[in-house]
Amino acid sequence: MVDKNSFVPVLDRILILSDAAKTKTDGGIILEGNTEIIRNTGRILALGPDVKADVKVGDRVMFHCFDELPSIQDDVVVIRDKSLLFKFEE
Repeated sequence: MVDKNSFVPVLDRILILSDAAKTKTDGGIILEGNTEIIRNTGRILALGPDVKADVKVGDRVMFHCFDELPSIQDDVVVIRDKSLLFKFEE
């Protein structure tokens, strides 16, 4: 797990902890080990100072999966705020 206090995203970047990869579909079909479902949901860990989206740390969001920027861990995603699709109401 990334220590969110060890760095601060810059500009319009958002740091997201991706949800765990699924091992079966919502309909109950078990996925093989090499089957990959694109993970495009997660919780916001940190926000850059120029983020214009109406989100905060801790919000669960969905983002455009092809806009990911390089990251330091497999389960942590860095995106620009324009890549957010929506936040979940909880």
